[in-house]
Amino acid sequence: MPGDRFTPDFDPDYGDARLTTARKDIANGRWQGLRDLLRVTGPAWSVRGHRIRLLAPACAGNSLVESWLAAEPRSADALVLRAATEVARAFTLAAAGGHVPVEQRRVDQAVMACLQGAEACPEDPTPWICLISVARLYTPGVRRQELGRWWDELHARDPYTMEGHLHVLRYYSARWHGNHGLMYDFARDAAAVAPPGCALPVLVQFARVEEYRSLQDGANGRGDAPGDLDRHWNHDGAVDDVRRTWQRWITARPDGQPAPEEVRDLNYLAHAASYAGLPDLAAPLFRILGVRASRMPWSCTGDPEAEFVKWRRRSSHGA
Repeated sequence: MPGDRFTPDFDPDYGDARLTTARKDIANGRWQGLRDLLRVTGPAWSVRGHRIRLLAPACAGNSLVESWLAAEPRSADALVLRAATEVARAFTLAAAGGHVPVEQRRVDQAVMACLQGAEACPEDPTPWICLISVARLYTPGVRRQELGRWWDELHARDPYTMEGHLHVLRYYSARWHGNHGLMYDFARDAAAVAPPGCALPVLVQFARVEEYRSLQDGANGRGDAPGDLDRHWNHDGAVDDVRRTWQRWITARPDGQPAPEEVRDLNYLAHAASYAGLPDLAAPLFRILGVRASRMPWSCTGDPEAEFVKWRRRSSHGA
């Protein structure tokens, strides 16, 4: 690694060539590519969730999913993708509105699409993931019993879903409907019951990024400079969390290049190990990743390409 001219690859599909092909079909107005991709994906839930998560924003600004449904109104895959697309549209409205809440009718519409997707594809966890995601957009949140019911439905279908756990964590974050303590408790509880080699322990590192973003938002609101990130990441508890995630996940993870659905999660752990001052863990994570990079969480701490290259280089020197 030393001395090489290295450029990370921020491929939005994380190396998923079939997903990239489907994206091109979206750009060309062809819904058939979506149908073919989801058909070949089948019930590989983590792969399916990864693909639908990235397809939905690409479909949110056009009517391609509606065209698919007009041609094949009974397609379960189309109904599930429509649910994710409606959720993506609701979040787009939330982002455009700034601090103005999304109209409840619009959130209800997304929820109904999720329930229709769940009915069309009863074994699929994806519509329940979408439901938990859009629950954040209700101004007061949702009733604990309702959120618990959605979680039970999801857990029954895919108990170790990274994406589903991540949306619950975000719901419980201080930026949405919870607080730092509740968020960390959820992340640590999930990590504690995850089987060896499962990625769920990295939820604790996602939680630390969520906490940082909340602190940063608060500092910006007061006109202060954000607190130093090193202090946020390298106290004893944070360092212990990184080592614990490494032990529970990476030491039992099969060797080899990362699957596309792993790339973001590995970047979160590499970022945490780098800022925690653990080059002995960061270096092998960068080797696993190769050129595969995700903009988050590196963009929280600077220019993502510069951050990735800097910490990759430092880890190779053990410093």
